[in-house]
Amino acid sequence: MYELKTKETDSSVIEFIGNIDQLRKREDAFKLLDIFTETTGYKAKMWGPSIIGFGKYHYKYSSGHEGDAPIVGFSPRKAKISLYITLESEQREKLLKDFGKHTTGKSCIYINKITDIEIEVLKKLIKQSAAFIKEIYPNTEKL
Repeated sequence: MYELKTKETDSSVIEFIGNIDQLRKREDAFKLLDIFTETTGYKAKMWGPSIIGFGKYHYKYSSGHEGDAPIVGFSPRKAKISLYITLESEQREKLLKDFGKHTTGKSCIYINKITDIEIEVLKKLIKQSAAFIKEIYPNTEKL
């Protein structure tokens, strides 16, 4: 049976960020930690070895696959910083027009550095993503 790799762990978020080799990426990760914590009201938790998540929800797909995931999160990867934000596509595209320099994946937004983006738009993306997840999965932790 398939086992999820990305699970909530007891690893230290501060220690993880402190071990990032690139100074700018480490500084950006600490700034993002503050922004996500302030915006969600959740304490940061490590998910797997490299994702910093906020809040938690349980999902179950029609295929029967189910598990837990952070409501929102980010990961300071070597190449880019991944922002894990899930929104209805039209709403997401509207906000991303004013977001700044980025690329996107299905549920990820990739940035090079925090100075490339508009922080207030990031906060809106985080808040709306949390609301979107809670609408789809009513058993989500409360903000």
